[in-house]
Amino acid sequence: MNLESALRFSHTLLAQAVQPGDTVIDATVGNGNDTIYLASAVGKTGRVFGFDVQESALKETQTQLTLTGLTAQTTLIHDGHEHIEHHVPEDTQLAAAIFNLGYLPGSDKSVITHGKTTIAAISQCLSLLVRGGLVIVVSYYGHPGGQDELAQLQRYLKGLPQKQFQVLTYQFINQQNEPPILFAIQKR
Repeated sequence: MNLESALRFSHTLLAQAVQPGDTVIDATVGNGNDTIYLASAVGKTGRVFGFDVQESALKETQTQLTLTGLTAQTTLIHDGHEHIEHHVPEDTQLAAAIFNLGYLPGSDKSVITHGKTTIAAISQCLSLLVRGGLVIVVSYYGHPGGQDELAQLQRYLKGLPQKQFQVLTYQFINQQNEPPILFAIQKR
């Protein structure tokens, strides 16, 4: 057995929480990898809501969805993830959500996620989450502004009520260049 990277481990965790017919959120669509994974996992009867502030990310993801035949169950939204409540019905039973924090690889590195908006989005996801559901957050923090967002995120997650949520941290600690940290929040 090999230990999985943060990205691979996020999919291992999601595989345990997401079933066909579920509703899920990709809060940071990026290059579309998680959106494709989630759309495949929920199947034709499920729903994926994908958010991104960059039009180029949404266009690339739409192309990937079309090529894989996963368009029907996916709604892409050109908006910040802090506005989830404006796009996802409040009676939604959310099985899972995933966030990849930082910037879009190969794009403008000045367009980054921020602690305040990320925490607002996570809070909205937690309010929709079913018992046993997961919110996965992968923090890439080795860029200007990344350490501040990580510190805010860690304070928020440590403050979540233990009787309602359990929070896991997963990170390789002997690697160079600020290896990503995965946080998994499960509703009890």
